[in-house]
Amino acid sequence: MTVSWTPHRFTGGILALDTANTVVLRNDPEKTFDRFDDPAEIARFAEAASGFRAAELGGRRLEASEPDGIAPIVLSIREATDRLFRHAIAKGAIAAGLLPDFLTACAQGLSGSNAEIGAPGQPFGHPATPIAFEAALAVSALSLLRDDTVARLRVCPNCSWLFVDRSRNSSRLWCDMAVCGNRQKANRYYRRRKAARETDNA
Repeated sequence: MTVSWTPHRFTGGILALDTANTVVLRNDPEKTFDRFDDPAEIARFAEAASGFRAAELGGRRLEASEPDGIAPIVLSIREATDRLFRHAIAKGAIAAGLLPDFLTACAQGLSGSNAEIGAPGQPFGHPATPIAFEAALAVSALSLLRDDTVARLRVCPNCSWLFVDRSRNSSRLWCDMAVCGNRQKANRYYRRRKAARETDNA
């Protein structure tokens, strides 16, 4: 399946959640699909994410030159991230039993990387050189373990995507108001109109 990466697809607020959201409609077994079924899409996603997540990455470009080779690691990090933080949102705490798989997946993403991360103003290393997508994905996923971030994680009630709520009063409901918010508003309007017609015809 060829996927066009448009801005509204990057609504997780952080690279690791954007990647978790590449499984569309996880909450609907009949409609769900995986954008990474074709590993070539990993490279396209990484290229787009370099722009959409430039602030998080400190301007460092993501590189996924061999998507077939890194696909197992990327999918492992993606699924472990989704399990751990979807559970954390539901329960209000990190499940210790889910951490080993998550940490192992992240370790695989970082294995062999020569990136030096965490310098002031360069959270993902020097912006002049690319960073392997799987390594950046692992760093992004690990950053979600901070207490202040966990408390702001949400699941969109429309599409079931994960996102970070950075609103001032932590009251954001939708991953994307222009897409999911408007869709739910339209659905509510339709239901009200339908109920009104049924009442008039009774």
